[in-house]
Amino acid sequence: MLSKTQNKYIRSLSQQKFRKEYNVFIVEGDKMAREWLNSPSNIQMIVGLEGWLKDNEALLKKHPEAEVCSILPHELEAISSLQTPNQALLAVAMAEESTALPLNEWCIALDNIQDPGNMGTIIRIADWFGVQHIICSDDCVDIYNPKVIQAGMGSHLRVHLHRSGFKDFIAGTKMPVLAAVLGGENVYKFNKINAGVLLIGNESKGISAETVHAATHKITIPRKGGAESLNAAVSTGILCALLIS
Repeated sequence: MLSKTQNKYIRSLSQQKFRKEYNVFIVEGDKMAREWLNSPSNIQMIVGLEGWLKDNEALLKKHPEAEVCSILPHELEAISSLQTPNQALLAVAMAEESTALPLNEWCIALDNIQDPGNMGTIIRIADWFGVQHIICSDDCVDIYNPKVIQAGMGSHLRVHLHRSGFKDFIAGTKMPVLAAVLGGENVYKFNKINAGVLLIGNESKGISAETVHAATHKITIPRKGGAESLNAAVSTGILCALLIS
């Protein structure tokens, strides 16, 4: 059973200001929890149903640093951010941000992505295509938002997420910077390159004028129908498939 202090602490991590203060975020669900427990992450707290804790004793032993709490289903429901709580919840310390930015490999740069589902899905897409770096502008949604973690499906463990230095990186990189915009060069006719920066913009406003100006190429997925635009994560997936694979 959780104490009142523990309960309050876990609940507080649903808010960005407390995630920043404690440098800790929440991972929820059986599959996600097992994936993080199989990693070298620093786990503060493991909260789970009694049966789940017993079934995963071997994984729990990999993290002697973690406090383990057995709780009842209604207690898990009270602290969960999921509509349907799922057996386990972890409080995980944020990894130290890598300062090594990509020099000669594909990476994704995100300008003011606001939707947590889009952010998490883009992280998962990067993982799928072997893109190891994502650089986020300062005004992007928090990469440790619980909805981002859920949509990322464990890909946070394999993709380096840079939360600072966006403008300097775009302005200073020697790699081609490909801005995904309406009216750009048809991506199907774009000459293949071995490395570059795929620049994706805000869901409604697109890429800022300043950032577009710094791009070396403007590309677009040609439209045949009447839709005004493509979802940011969908666009990222299509462009990765065409440019990187």
